Amino acid sequence: MIELNGLEQTEKFAGVIGKVAMAGDNLVLTGDLGAGKTTLTKGIAQGLGIDQMIKSPTYTIIREYNQGRLPLYHMDIYRVAASGADLGLDEYFEGEGLSVVEWGNLLEEALPEDYLELVLEKSDTDLEKRYVKLHAYGKQGSDFKERIMEQWGKMND
Repeated sequence: MIELNGLEQTEKFAGVIGKVAMAGDNLVLTGDLGAGKTTLTKGIAQGLGIDQMIKSPTYTIIREYNQGRLPLYHMDIYRVAASGADLGLDEYFEGEGLSVVEWGNLLEEALPEDYLELVLEKSDTDLEKRYVKLHAYGKQGSDFKERIMEQWGKMND
């Protein structure tokens, strides 16, 4: 588990994710409302070299950002997952960019085989503190986790 103390450290951690991401990586962000999923995505975009304003795709479902080192496919399926609608997400999951899916745990069997899940939890005592658990699924998810942890470790030695 990683402890993030405040917005600055959260953005730093997210930047690491963006810097080490590779084409076809898939990231699922899980956590309560207000846990920091969109904030984390903004930092990931910065790590990818995207300077465009990142907005939550709550109502658009998917936003694409193509100005960085890799395309960023930012998804929020909170409002549509329960409907069982076929969203055609495979083309993004298998694409040339990084897919970041807020509330991706709601996709269940529609998730790709290979992905990394970040579970974000708010501290009970400190409003700025977050805890992040990383769960890798498949080889690509494991490799992604390893790259993140290696780079984060180097930055915090």
